[in-house]
Amino acid sequence: MAIKVIIADDSDFVREGMSIILSVDSEFEVIGCAANGRECVELARKNAADVILMDIQMPEMDGIEATKIITEEALGKVLILTTFDDYDLVRKAIGNGAKGYLIKNHTPDKLKSMIRSVYAGVNVLDESIFAQVAKIQSPQSDGFDSSAYSSRELEIIGLIADGLSNKEIAGRLFLSEGTVKNYISNILVKSGMEHRTQIAIYYLTGKK
Repeated sequence: MAIKVIIADDSDFVREGMSIILSVDSEFEVIGCAANGRECVELARKNAADVILMDIQMPEMDGIEATKIITEEALGKVLILTTFDDYDLVRKAIGNGAKGYLIKNHTPDKLKSMIRSVYAGVNVLDESIFAQVAKIQSPQSDGFDSSAYSSRELEIIGLIADGLSNKEIAGRLFLSEGTVKNYISNILVKSGMEHRTQIAIYYLTGKK
């Protein structure tokens, strides 16, 4: 069954371009397009969507507010697709329930991959955004429950959020890379997550 997608962007060119990219692939079905957040919400209420591609800056209602409504009403999973890589916007979008954040300078294959991930329940962040989040090294959010993890697991979670690879974490903690992978596997099981990026998002924002 095809992944049903709604595209929300105030640019006719962007909407048409993404619609063409997805429509030529039988794995995806574009069920509607919207020029602003309000149109997107109404469209999502009338049509059952799996993934909603959401721009941020749009007239009448922006993508941040539309994401909140769509999440509260369980109208679909939102993947933010924008030219903006502002960290505050990332936090607001994720805080309002967005499942992914992708900068628009993507390839068609990258877009499709991100949509598949969000559809499968995996939270995703554009690499440039993840690097920016890691550099900020924000203190963990109040929404993060540290009681579920051991002190070593918390140490590894913090290093993941700092943007370190498994190899770098192993070097920092004087562990083998295999041991680090085992720790991360245990962390994923405890948190009910599927990807290390989700761990970082949860640690930094308190949002799963």
